[in-house]
Amino acid sequence: MASRPAAGRRAIEVLLETELPRAEGRRLVLVDATFEGGDQDTEFTVRVDGRNRAVRVSEQHSPLGIADAWQRHRADEDPEGDSVLVVTGAVPADQLGWDLRAHAVRRRPLAVDPADIVKQLFGATDLDARMVGETWLLDALLEAEPVDGWPRGGAVLTRDRAVRALLTARLGLGDTTSDTLDLDADTLFAWTRTSAGPALFAALPAAERGGLSEWLAQAVGPAAPTLLALAADHRGTDALPLGALASAALSAQSTEAAGFALGTLFGSALASFDALRPFADAATGVITRWIAQAEGNGPQRAEARGRALAVLDRADRLATDARLSPLIGADRMLPSGYRSRLRAVATTLDGRAAPAEAALRELVEHQLSALHAESTEMARTAVRLVRWLNGPPPTVESVGHAVREHLASSGWADLAVGVLSEGDTSRDTAVGEAYHRLIGAVRARRAGLDEEFADRLAAWTEAASQQAPGGALLVEDTLAEAAAPLARDGGRPLVLVLDGMSADVAVQLAGELDRRVWTEVVPKPRPGREPARQAAVSMLPSLTVVSRASLLCGQPVQGGQSVERSGFAAFWRKRHRGAHLFHKGGYEGPPGHRLAPELLETLASDDIVAVVVNTIDDALADGREGARGRWGIGDIAKLSDLLNAARDYGRPVVLVSDHGHVLDRTPRGHEQTDAEGVRGARWRTGPPGPGEIALTGPRVLAGGGSITAAWREDLRHTARQAGYHGGAALAEVTVPVITLVPSADLIPSGWTLLPAERTVPDWWRGNGESAPAPDAATAPAVKPRTKKHDQQGEGIFTLPGDGTLGERAVQSVPYKAQREFVRHAPGEKAVAAVLDALLSAGGKLSPGAVAAAAQAATGKSQRNPERFATVLERLLNIDGYPVLQLVESGRTVQLDKELLSQQFLGGRS
Repeated sequence: MASRPAAGRRAIEVLLETELPRAEGRRLVLVDATFEGGDQDTEFTVRVDGRNRAVRVSEQHSPLGIADAWQRHRADEDPEGDSVLVVTGAVPADQLGWDLRAHAVRRRPLAVDPADIVKQLFGATDLDARMVGETWLLDALLEAEPVDGWPRGGAVLTRDRAVRALLTARLGLGDTTSDTLDLDADTLFAWTRTSAGPALFAALPAAERGGLSEWLAQAVGPAAPTLLALAADHRGTDALPLGALASAALSAQSTEAAGFALGTLFGSALASFDALRPFADAATGVITRWIAQAEGNGPQRAEARGRALAVLDRADRLATDARLSPLIGADRMLPSGYRSRLRAVATTLDGRAAPAEAALRELVEHQLSALHAESTEMARTAVRLVRWLNGPPPTVESVGHAVREHLASSGWADLAVGVLSEGDTSRDTAVGEAYHRLIGAVRARRAGLDEEFADRLAAWTEAASQQAPGGALLVEDTLAEAAAPLARDGGRPLVLVLDGMSADVAVQLAGELDRRVWTEVVPKPRPGREPARQAAVSMLPSLTVVSRASLLCGQPVQGGQSVERSGFAAFWRKRHRGAHLFHKGGYEGPPGHRLAPELLETLASDDIVAVVVNTIDDALADGREGARGRWGIGDIAKLSDLLNAARDYGRPVVLVSDHGHVLDRTPRGHEQTDAEGVRGARWRTGPPGPGEIALTGPRVLAGGGSITAAWREDLRHTARQAGYHGGAALAEVTVPVITLVPSADLIPSGWTLLPAERTVPDWWRGNGESAPAPDAATAPAVKPRTKKHDQQGEGIFTLPGDGTLGERAVQSVPYKAQREFVRHAPGEKAVAAVLDALLSAGGKLSPGAVAAAAQAATGKSQRNPERFATVLERLLNIDGYPVLQLVESGRTVQLDKELLSQQFLGGRS
């Protein structure tokens, strides 16, 4: 006797929903199938014609049993009702008597065809032929039907549509109401991290798991079977970590040993080692995309970062458990690989720069370097200090030269020491010790520089004055040299005095400025010299009461706020300008205001305005810098609001301090130095001791004109605090001067713009970063023009095919043709110089550096760098091809060398 198909409850429900409406009151249904529920009777209800009908399913194995069940149902169980008896079993139809069959629906046993039922459930008229023999799929579709039914659509139910619907219902992959299910490796791996997904898969029948795995392998790729095998083994949540670990192991030097460890980790989930590579590639692809999301600026950034790190940390733990960690070494994705590369950087910090730079490149190439941005930047800062230590020793040619070089170079070393002193976020002891040794080496070199400077300062101070500054810019001359030029022709500078701002703080604040809003300007240098920031020398001792008063009054003087206000007004009165000075408490706005209305009213006038901001100086006493030495614009009270107000009112800005400061980097327990005549933390009267220098002269406004000042940064005479000033160290005596204009039209005569590239020392930038634009001293020499050439127009005077790439480009026929269509196009020399500067810098420069390159070649100032770059775009981008373009929101000019060669030189470079 042939075996009967098995019918589940849902198959019987569909059969009843189809047959009972036309059953003419019959309540017996004979089914030619066995019941999956077994021999025990089962009861449920089914809705037919808008009302519920009670159903009893009884499994019988003989004609007598069937007859008896029907008799009991009619006579005893529901004699007057409308409930239905469904009889299943293995009794052949020819053994049933006609008296029994007369009571049955259709008077015969009804066949149960899962394929037909599935068609009905999906509202289809036909079925994909491949599904007919796939019992696992048909049975699963019957069992997994959602409460509100399968989605209906289309005359033919395709296999793909059926499997997609099943995946949604069984595993939560997708939406049953959607016509499509976009499945990829990202979706599948993300599903393994859900709380229930892998457990649901593990609970499925083996045949269904196999069928779904086969379909997903075709739809998603060869990684799917291994992933689902892990889910079936109740290890689905480890699929991504194991994939990352597999990728590391497959890249290991000892692949055989690593493969053995992987076999232990994967167990039966790994069908063969051939399946490992596609699985590893798919997993790392997913993690790489998460890392990219975490590096972006989207709203999912923090969540993506947490996801990626959680997976990779788990991979590292699995590697440790399997004793795989020594074999995978400095893997480029795992956190352990990042830590290994970071330690490799640390081991190079005591030597030459080249090994340190190579180790840093390895660290930066690690995929987590951007996610551990603070740690990566700290390592980069350490390598910068290694470059500085391996560079030429700084020398003190004069006091003026020393303070300028401090702002331009050694102050950056102070900044780097401040960054390293915070400690690495990895809390790795070996890395921390390496940074500690490096800080010690830098401080030793800085101490030598401070000692040499103190000796020069002592000799200079004896006679230095406003009448004989000895080549230095004095703090009392800063308004005359930096602010007064900006006030010419009705200019209205805003002088922002950041009390206690040292060089390292100044370069941080200036580096954070939006170069699309602010253009930094400086006096034009003498021929053969580069433009550079100004730096002044403070009064002595380097205290607020003498240095700030002298700065604001324009002459050596000491006093408080009243002296500063009257002196500031008098200084500008001599220049026939009104002036207003706001101190702490005078410029902050009341509740509801960002700034005081009185200040805004004054900024709207034609008067000169100055504001004194005490945030930095106050922080030296309250300990703010003890934990963090870095400063940003947002860290200084109202600085952002003041800069924005200056921009809105079209005012240039002079960002200046009255003196700098040194930080206390001594270990806890370090005691103050006992001495006689102590007048402050860093100065006193009496003979000098170790680490001190005697200063005498007209610029010493305390101690009767003679003081003893500390030059060694670890020497103090008072209780410990975060930082100090009053001494003779370079960081205390240097007064940074940053001059800014909100429009290139406001650059005063005799001044020039300072490109951002010119503000960073070469050792800080290193070989892998953009080089500065050429200046007058380094730009290609240009032959003088003859009168004949002047009449013909500007030329470069090289033979065809000779000269730099930029020169050849502007001599080309396509360039000359394009130039005819661009109004106010710059000269050939300027364009060639810009192209060559961009090429030497790797293809990227700021608009300011581009304008500086043009100015160096022609002597003609480009007062609006952004507008100049826009003209270059029109000139070089033939037919819209982006040879040159402004990128990064206008902050960078980018040149495509390959396109330049194709458009103007026929592909020759």
